[in-house]
Amino acid sequence: MLKSNKNRRHFLKNFALGCIGATALPAVTAAKGTEAGDNTAAGNAPGGRDFNGSYKGKYINRVAFPIGGIGAGMFCIEGTGAISHMSVRHNPEMFFEPAMFAAISIKGMPDGARVLEQQVPGWKKFGQRDAGLGGTGGATWGLPRFEEAEFKARFPFAEISLKDPAVPLAVSIKGWSPFVPADEDNSSLPVGALEYEFTNTGKSAQEFVFSYNARNFMRQGDAGNHIGERQNGFILSQDALADAPEKQGHFAIFTTDDAAVTDHCWFRGGWFDPLSMTWNTIKAAEIKNNPPVEKDAPGASLFVPFRLGPKEKKTIRLMMAWYVPDSKLRIGDDASGDRPGQPRFHRPWYSSRFKNIGEVADYWKNNYDDLHQKTSLFTEAFYKSTLPPEVTEAVAANLTILKSATVMRQFDGRFWCWEGCGDNWGSCHGSCTHVWNYAQAVPHLFPALERSLRNTEFRENQNADGHQGFRANIPISPLVHNFHAAADGQLGGIMKVYREWRISGDNDWLKNIFPAVKTSMDYCIRTWDPRRTGVVEEPHHNTYDIEFWGPTGMCTSFYLGALKAFSLMGKHLGIDVKDYEALYDNGKKFLETTLFNGEYFIQKIQWTGLNAPDPAKAQSFHTHYSEEAQRLLKAEGPKYQYGEGCLSDGILGSWIARVCGMDEPVDAAKTKSHLLAVHKYNLKKDLGAHANPQRPTFALGNEGGLLLCSWPKGGMLSLPFVYSNEVWTGIEYQVASHLMFMGEVEKGLEIVRACRGRYDGSVRNPFNEYECGHWYARAMSSYGMLQGLTGVRYDAVDGTLFIDSKVGDFTSFISTEKGFGTVSLRNGKPSLQVAYGAIPVKRVNVSGKITQPG
Repeated sequence: MLKSNKNRRHFLKNFALGCIGATALPAVTAAKGTEAGDNTAAGNAPGGRDFNGSYKGKYINRVAFPIGGIGAGMFCIEGTGAISHMSVRHNPEMFFEPAMFAAISIKGMPDGARVLEQQVPGWKKFGQRDAGLGGTGGATWGLPRFEEAEFKARFPFAEISLKDPAVPLAVSIKGWSPFVPADEDNSSLPVGALEYEFTNTGKSAQEFVFSYNARNFMRQGDAGNHIGERQNGFILSQDALADAPEKQGHFAIFTTDDAAVTDHCWFRGGWFDPLSMTWNTIKAAEIKNNPPVEKDAPGASLFVPFRLGPKEKKTIRLMMAWYVPDSKLRIGDDASGDRPGQPRFHRPWYSSRFKNIGEVADYWKNNYDDLHQKTSLFTEAFYKSTLPPEVTEAVAANLTILKSATVMRQFDGRFWCWEGCGDNWGSCHGSCTHVWNYAQAVPHLFPALERSLRNTEFRENQNADGHQGFRANIPISPLVHNFHAAADGQLGGIMKVYREWRISGDNDWLKNIFPAVKTSMDYCIRTWDPRRTGVVEEPHHNTYDIEFWGPTGMCTSFYLGALKAFSLMGKHLGIDVKDYEALYDNGKKFLETTLFNGEYFIQKIQWTGLNAPDPAKAQSFHTHYSEEAQRLLKAEGPKYQYGEGCLSDGILGSWIARVCGMDEPVDAAKTKSHLLAVHKYNLKKDLGAHANPQRPTFALGNEGGLLLCSWPKGGMLSLPFVYSNEVWTGIEYQVASHLMFMGEVEKGLEIVRACRGRYDGSVRNPFNEYECGHWYARAMSSYGMLQGLTGVRYDAVDGTLFIDSKVGDFTSFISTEKGFGTVSLRNGKPSLQVAYGAIPVKRVNVSGKITQPG
């Protein structure tokens, strides 16, 4: 159930936590004099754009900012003001522009009508889907628009200003949808809003007509489509068909302005008749009031007339809601067969909460002000940060993933996700454990959703032997276990159980899930460390979609982190963990000696003397051994290894342990040495001379980026692991965050700047860091930089607030199971401001020194 407003009281609460003594660490936050809430002054992206600032000129070209609910679908408002990426049918529909637009008309002014958007970006004019080919994508592009736009993001709010010297009107647009950490239900509503503010910049009073216009883009074929009534608006609809219930879909567009008049049916005709006649009405600053027709209405418009004197303002609130209760999405075989009462196909969470589009729209209208206020509390708290602006930008930009089609919630509210979004399909299904290892935003912002992932992993995804599939079915159901477990995903899940326990403080949850955790841990030992050396040495599947053969720094660090997490949880529950601690001690010694080359951690390739069969006979993913590959196997060993390479993820398990709230399981000096080597060898300011025969568009040419791997000391294999020459933002942020933890803040920031420099809006969308698909989940590793810079985290098990600043004095955002706010450190004195809910701090640990709240 949605949380009652009466039971969700908000308050601002300050308390001083006692003077601990100043931390003697260099401050590298914003420029001198920067105050809380203004961190745009320092740090410029290549080309001169301020990090965390606005986008205009060439930087606005590719901006597309998601609006929608968690797992409910989305649409994007572009930097120009256009609507695109309409994806409300439980399937990504990237670049789909549904021919819906706002317009303004000035009575008595020839050529005074404008679409409320900036000019169409040049990149859309050729090669864009449907452009000029009879589709609806570019149907509105030839209509007059404003000359200039400026876009600014303050997640989840998008702010656009429009100007045109020929129009005596200043226009601002605010797009948003609810986002309230700790309130996952209100943050998952299938709704969005656009608020249009108009200011008369002329010297005389003017009469205007605002209109919002849309084709019936919900129409699916010729049967059952219509445009229905909604107070001060309309509903675009496609009814369910007997043989295709998934085609049902409804999209409501309405305003709270009672002066609104609705045209429920555009002119019906062939060719370009409907839009042509609609524009004639807009151009003439007229209003049409047509009632609904039974079917085949091409589109609809709502009109709001108003009058403004000089310098007077008018705001029109436009609200949108959608309802698509069914789908044809089903992935994976249910090991237990079809079960009565369980949906056969994916149904969204909101279909269990609301009966129809009317209920969704009513809830949105009735709770709009309250949800706006709560969402504003989040935005105000988040942007009070005094952390470097490139960090604030990177974290906020990737929170948009939670509003994208990458994430879903099924009928019972459980979280289920793609890795990213293909143009017209979900990319890589099943809440992939090794990809979602990196994502640090959800466990802090919406802990209940993150715990639902752990519940799926250790229940439906795990069999009695402890084998854990790394991709969940949808609808979520018991897996058929017919492929490798993923070592990094399964071991990472054990660490994440520890994290979810400490974040939630729920001892009962830990007690209930721990038997499955033990079964998983024992499976990992039997499968990848059968000789119980404390090292992952048998071939182990991982996030690079291949198997590593022999011990690796990467997955052995995961193993050590999992053993440490298991031991900590076991001790809390009174379980004997001595055998696991012994494995940890042995593995730590091996990793820090045999796998450390004096500068960084490596892989010892091994394919003989193992339990696994010959590599050419082993089950794998796209790993085929042709005749020439067989010869390569004899000369170099298995395909797709890294051997002597400097792997950016080479100590990843240690970072996962750190962000999960544990001490790192690997020697700090050696870990730091590895990270410095990654920065030294893998960060390239110019990739023009770099050869990448894999997927180069993530970073190429004169762009900079952090390579996944390099071989500075030689030993590069003929066929190293398949993505080795690429640049992934999720790994860039992981390394940057880990460097920050180690006190190497400036080196971490260099990586962030290189990454965000590529996503400046001119070529790539700043709010869509892609990898294997748009809005790729791995990029939420960026959230870990908040902890990396400040050490701020809250442990709900014992009520401890941790602070370990690497930037001197600061103010930073904090989110917990029950509330959110900001943490500050000033002259060594910590303070907490709770903006929403409660954060019951019993003691504070500042760089190892403990005090009680004052």
